[in-house]
Amino acid sequence: MSTAALVVAIAGCVFILFIGARFLLAPRVALAGFGVTADRTRALTSIKGVRDITSGIVPLVVLGAAGPHVFGWALVAAAITPIGDAIIVVTNGGGLRHALSVHGATAVVLILAGFVLALV
Repeated sequence: MSTAALVVAIAGCVFILFIGARFLLAPRVALAGFGVTADRTRALTSIKGVRDITSGIVPLVVLGAAGPHVFGWALVAAAITPIGDAIIVVTNGGGLRHALSVHGATAVVLILAGFVLALV
């Protein structure tokens, strides 16, 4: 039973990676698949809000379930989000200073704290 659950969970992870890539590569198609049109700014901000809440909860669950070592690796992996956010800011008319001071700094903190926890 646990093997089957693991296979299903991994398949779900791969599928959500595909969905995320589709939002980056074919945003209108992805939004339609999500169920909203591209002109719905509130839908997009809601998607971001839910993603950010999840990004805060999942590492805390990892900490509680697996301890600081695994939590550290989860933080290093989570740094992909603010790195991507910085790229999005710069490539969509935002300032480099803001991208680096907010999103870049967040990524650096996640990576540094993550490696300290993961490697101890």
